[in-house]
Amino acid sequence: MDTSWPMAAQATLHCLTGCAAGEVTGMVLAAGLGWGNGTTIVVSLLLAFAFGYALTMRGVLRAGLPLHRALRVALAADTVSIAVMEVVDNGFVLVVPGALAAGLTTWLFWWSLALALGLAFLVAWPVNRWLMSRGRGHAVVHELHRADRGGIGG
Repeated sequence: MDTSWPMAAQATLHCLTGCAAGEVTGMVLAAGLGWGNGTTIVVSLLLAFAFGYALTMRGVLRAGLPLHRALRVALAADTVSIAVMEVVDNGFVLVVPGALAAGLTTWLFWWSLALALGLAFLVAWPVNRWLMSRGRGHAVVHELHRADRGGIGG
């Protein structure tokens, strides 16, 4: 049985969790502070990367890596995946008429964001599978988690 698709799905879901947390935080800040679309996208994008990297670093730090190495692992594991997700989800939200300007209390805003994140997952999943099949991306993180069960750093 080919386990690479489920492992890639797990890695993509992990990445999506960080991206979604950053996106929503950025959107809430932007709506609360009355920022325009451009600023909203930039802040949401930066927070998506920050949350995504932080989520990965939490796990690899727990595996016993020092901070500087954990940061390098997170950058290597997540950068391509987060970038793909951000292009897809921001691109989708931008093409839905009025989605960004709709505001946090509207169905249009949440519907378009949820669909954008779902599409981002579907596009990033095969990208993550490809990276993992070459020992890159989240394959590095999975190796650290396997090593952690064997006592890395201990």
